[in-house]
Amino acid sequence: MSSDRPAARVVCVDGRGRVLLMHWRDTVSGVTFWEPPGGGLDPGETPLDAARRELTEETSLPGDAVLDTWVPVPRDYHWLGVHYSKVEPFYLALFPTTTPEVAPSLLTTEESETYLGSAWHSPADFATLPDQVDPPELPEIIAKLLQLAES
Repeated sequence: MSSDRPAARVVCVDGRGRVLLMHWRDTVSGVTFWEPPGGGLDPGETPLDAARRELTEETSLPGDAVLDTWVPVPRDYHWLGVHYSKVEPFYLALFPTTTPEVAPSLLTTEESETYLGSAWHSPADFATLPDQVDPPELPEIIAKLLQLAES
């Protein structure tokens, strides 16, 4: 089975340059991985609106922290037995004066069953995590987003 449902993700960066990653376990394949918060667009929703909604649902962080600064990211992955191949916008959210506490409060049943936690990680530390970071080119994506935000 395959799906091309549109989705959006949010790269949250704190004042120490660390990035918020969500830790997931695919209950079909058993694969565990880290990725930025985000998810599928609801009908009639813009990618920016979806990014803001997903950030709040998955982390309880304020959706209005998501800037209208994004880069397109090709994705090709499997999740719960479904193959996804698409381009997702990755948006930027900056938390320059704090490292916000993450408290997921609105996870779906599927997300609750697959969620392993979250943590703020330095991009330099991504390679040392025991589970893969998805997408693998996330450090380059972060650099592009920060460069766009500065210009």
